[in-house]
Amino acid sequence: MFTGIITDIGTVRAVSQAGDTRFEITTGYDLGTVDMGASIACNGCCLTVIEKGPDWFAIQASAETLSKTTLADWGQGTRINLERALKIGDELGGHIVSGHVDGLGEIVSITPEGDSKRFRFRVPHELARFIAPKGSVAIDGTSLTVNEVEGNVFGVNIIPHTQAVTTWGSMKVGQRVNIEIDMLARYVARLTEYKPT
Repeated sequence: MFTGIITDIGTVRAVSQAGDTRFEITTGYDLGTVDMGASIACNGCCLTVIEKGPDWFAIQASAETLSKTTLADWGQGTRINLERALKIGDELGGHIVSGHVDGLGEIVSITPEGDSKRFRFRVPHELARFIAPKGSVAIDGTSLTVNEVEGNVFGVNIIPHTQAVTTWGSMKVGQRVNIEIDMLARYVARLTEYKPT
């Protein structure tokens, strides 16, 4: 489990394929405190550390993961948002995030709004019904508050601090992003849909 509060920006240093796809990611984390098998959210995807060095760790992604996330777009030099797994007693500054990406969205516009930027995203219709004004959504692993929803397009404001400490400061219109809907919204929808037989 995660909170959607990004704690480092990593950089993909190598990509290789041997069955699954292996990514090596440089980080500022103290990897002496990261166990083998630990989970790290990489752009919102919960991934397992399979090898590590003094300033890098490696993860493996299956074909299923590549088909459902932006990992297929990653290459050497790609910058990604990182978050270590939540520990009992940690501050819950964002919202509960599982690291299980529900689908892909696309940035359709970026507009300055005061010192912030208003980002608007298009998501598949099957995800749009879970996104509500003033609700939470994790986008590329970042916990964000939804401002408005129009059909399958919604907007969020991203403040300068968030732009500076995540990859949001360099995002462009047309980029694909990982979307994880709010867990509460998922369960409420399931309760309203379920019809016992």
